[in-house]
Amino acid sequence: MEREFEDIDSSGRWQNLYNEIRNQASEYPYKVAKLPANRNLNRYRDVSPYDHSRVKLENSENDYINASLVMMEEAQRAYILSQGPLRNTCGHFWLMVWEQCCKAVIMLNRVIEKESEKCAQYWPTTEELQMSFTDTGFVIRLLSEEDRSYYTIRLLELQNTKTGESREIYHFHYTTWPDFGVPESPASFLNFLFKVRESGSLSPEHGPSVVHCSAGIGRSGTFALVDTCLVLMDRCKSPSSVDIQKVLLDMREYRMGLIQTPDQLRFSYMAVIEGGRLILTDSSALQNEERLLPTSAPSLESELPPPPPPPRPHLNDSRPNGQPAPCVEPQAASVDHQLETEPDGHDHDVAEHSGQVRKRHREDRIASTAQKVQQMKQRLTDSERKRDKWLYWRPILLNVGAGAALAVGLLVCWMYSQ
Repeated sequence: MEREFEDIDSSGRWQNLYNEIRNQASEYPYKVAKLPANRNLNRYRDVSPYDHSRVKLENSENDYINASLVMMEEAQRAYILSQGPLRNTCGHFWLMVWEQCCKAVIMLNRVIEKESEKCAQYWPTTEELQMSFTDTGFVIRLLSEEDRSYYTIRLLELQNTKTGESREIYHFHYTTWPDFGVPESPASFLNFLFKVRESGSLSPEHGPSVVHCSAGIGRSGTFALVDTCLVLMDRCKSPSSVDIQKVLLDMREYRMGLIQTPDQLRFSYMAVIEGGRLILTDSSALQNEERLLPTSAPSLESELPPPPPPPRPHLNDSRPNGQPAPCVEPQAASVDHQLETEPDGHDHDVAEHSGQVRKRHREDRIASTAQKVQQMKQRLTDSERKRDKWLYWRPILLNVGAGAALAVGLLVCWMYSQ
């Protein structure tokens, strides 16, 4: 992947590659978004959710919202990519978060950018602490807020006034990503991404996290693309096994126009390469462990069946948005099924031994992955700490320098006046 990046970068082919991906992407109908009743619910006229993958509101007279369910089965990731809420759709936005059992909202834009409103203020600030949306029956309270140099983490309480139930929702807000641009460095973005991962909000046991910017395709697409590629890379333990272009084309099956500029495509490559380098730091040690395993023991990869291609949700699916119900715990296999598939005699002993080896192998892999993630977080935290330290001392040093220059100037003037 690094060689591919260098070849494209040295020949200046990012625009050509971006055009190729745009031309290869499939287009699907979006008739519902263009209905007269829904025109004022879209922030931009040229960004609409496809009919087959749009998120449908359940407890609303109008089920439309400009948001798409993006399901990446191979990575076990699901995202809701959404436009930044309009002032008249904030209630719909929180209704969607509630109905889809979302654990986090990931915001990648600022409310005002280039003197233009890119998103409504849909969450409470430290001054008001609470917001009410009577049209859909929700109250949002600010429980805590942690400001960092380039992002903010909030903990919100989302209350359904119709049922009296409440849930805690993370609000991860990246505040330094320019519109149509890219972050300062992959390191700061990866630090933010792993803060989101650390919360568990992207795990399959929760509903899909809502990822939004202004249109819900550029910065949002970059976030989802990098996260998915790093998950696949971590599973395969090989950078060459991940095809970024294919993953992006798969994602474009669910929402149009993901990745808006060649610079965002280039940054996605940079972030995946840097994140993959950190993830695979201990891969050599892991390979040495694998050599010590008995040759009769199947590897973790061979234990699992090949993943099916990502299914596209259908409108006639009985589940919301064609998505597995996120609030229901998976059921264990029945005893009868276990009895039918359990081998006998010597075969059973071999299978049991192999199962123990696979279990030990899996535990080693999990421990190794946890260690690598911790190392990555430490490196990124060190980088952030240095940046914060410089931001703290810079104005002091500037003031000291200015004061010293003024003192020297006064001294020179005094000497000449004598």
